[in-house]
Amino acid sequence: MKIENTTNTNDDLGENHVGTSSDTPMKADAFKLSDNEKIDIIQSDVRHIMETLGLDLTDDSLNGTPKRVAKMFVNEIFGGLNPNKKPSASVFDNKYKYGEMLVEKNITVYSTCEHHLLPIVGKAHIAYISNGTVVGLSKMNRIVDYFAKRPQVQERLTIQIVKELQKVLNTDDVACVIDAKHLCVNSRGIRDIESSTVTSEFGGQFKNKEIKREFLDYISLETKF
Repeated sequence: MKIENTTNTNDDLGENHVGTSSDTPMKADAFKLSDNEKIDIIQSDVRHIMETLGLDLTDDSLNGTPKRVAKMFVNEIFGGLNPNKKPSASVFDNKYKYGEMLVEKNITVYSTCEHHLLPIVGKAHIAYISNGTVVGLSKMNRIVDYFAKRPQVQERLTIQIVKELQKVLNTDDVACVIDAKHLCVNSRGIRDIESSTVTSEFGGQFKNKEIKREFLDYISLETKF
């Protein structure tokens, strides 16, 4: 009876897209296996799933799918689980004494909902105020991409991006807003194809209403080139 209740609770959490931690839940031995060993195991499991669904894996179109999915999981869409793939973010002295906020907006987010393993697609907008150091613009995109490439909930992703940039830049003055569509909402369940989810995390000076408003005004500007 206790197991039944736990299962129901877990189902309810997943259906409501609730995260349980700001850190990605990982096993202690998460990196005991090599990437190739993980691919072999996942390939076998995907094959079993497809065969259970009644698919004929002798068909030329389907035969290579288990290995393609396994390689995609390990090397691509869940590659952000591997700390060895974390981007190195070199910082530089703010020699030009730029003292206003720097905003990087419309960073593409491709992630995966950890409750149904369906895509999350959207845009991230980041800002920071220099505490004496700056970081290369492309590194901000790479940090977003790294934390997005893992099973996620959007709230956690937003927090992880801010925490990482705070650590890299040695300042609390970092903000992030993400606006994304969740295919677990758009393509199943309620099947609401129009809705999107907005999350935000504001640190340091960005908790100030005026500075927060300035950041939000910047990201609402239409960009045309």
